[in-house]
Amino acid sequence: MVHITRICLRKYGNFVDNLRLYVRGGSGGMGLPRLGGQGGKGGDVWVVATKNMTLKRIKDKFPQKRFVADAGANSGVRALKGERGADKEILAPVGITVTTDESRTLGDLNVEGDRVMVAKGGSGGSLYSAFQPSKGEAKHIRLDLKLIADMGLVGFPNAGKSSLLTALSNATPQIASYAFTTLKPEIGKLIYDDYKQISVADLPGLIEGAHMNKGMGHKFLKHVERTKQLLFVVDVCGFQLASKTPFRSAFEAVQLLTKELELYKEELLSKPALLVVNKMDLPDAEDKLAELKEQLQNPEEFSDLLPEDMIPQNYLTFRHVVPISAITGFGISHLKSCVRQSLDEDAALEVKATHREKLQALRKQSQGRA
Repeated sequence: MVHITRICLRKYGNFVDNLRLYVRGGSGGMGLPRLGGQGGKGGDVWVVATKNMTLKRIKDKFPQKRFVADAGANSGVRALKGERGADKEILAPVGITVTTDESRTLGDLNVEGDRVMVAKGGSGGSLYSAFQPSKGEAKHIRLDLKLIADMGLVGFPNAGKSSLLTALSNATPQIASYAFTTLKPEIGKLIYDDYKQISVADLPGLIEGAHMNKGMGHKFLKHVERTKQLLFVVDVCGFQLASKTPFRSAFEAVQLLTKELELYKEELLSKPALLVVNKMDLPDAEDKLAELKEQLQNPEEFSDLLPEDMIPQNYLTFRHVVPISAITGFGISHLKSCVRQSLDEDAALEVKATHREKLQALRKQSQGRA
């Protein structure tokens, strides 16, 4: 495997694809021994699949990441059977797997309205428990966005995404179908010398106006959410979708793709991204690549090339810009190295963050006991 010496670093972190939460069911209510009264059951905690919700919104809205259901009411003279505690619902996005800290799967949220109980409320005090209630279940859970692939290919039709996937994976891409969608992205596997495997999804071609659900619009963009990183693919010589649509240069294609993602869900642009400049076997490709690199370094200076409503609010900084030819194989092994490096970099950061989180939790526990 070729090692890359120059790393283009950028701070990422707005996109959240997993979240660790503390959940606790409500305690049961006290029983009433002299009249044989039974306390109310504590409420349960549920995770519910909801439209237009993201893990980032949960994180921002509930920074403590604690969800506790209500306690059951005590038994009393006026109400011998105590009222049940209210349940607590955590509204989560569709396409989530709910697991415990020990990686045991509690359930999947594949369609809107799916529900998973994550913490059971305690029983109310009764004759069988000497009228003493029990506490609700307490645990840490994880919400993980189901990823269909490590990398998602993003590009307009005819950018050469399918050819690139075939060249990268040296195989006919597998067709995989997923419970939360009717579309079938093609998944290819990159296999390295040390047997490490990285999955790449060739997502259906994006067109201008996809955020408004033109073409396969939203179905395409939903798939983008379910990849760890983005691999933008553009034709070095630009493209024209149809005779009635304007010709777009490689620079314009990059900015239009960026704008489509931004209009659909801005936080998608906080995913790490690499840019693949394809079709370097074409005449004048080297000159066109030099022009594109210059434009990417100072995008504001060239924004007048774009329609005003299609200028992105923030220009993307790519970790790597890799020229290739999917047809001749030029640049493919360098691209594989860049993909591997980018994913390894993020995996190392994730491990550090998890260790830090667990350490903080242990410190809080020991302070609580002190």
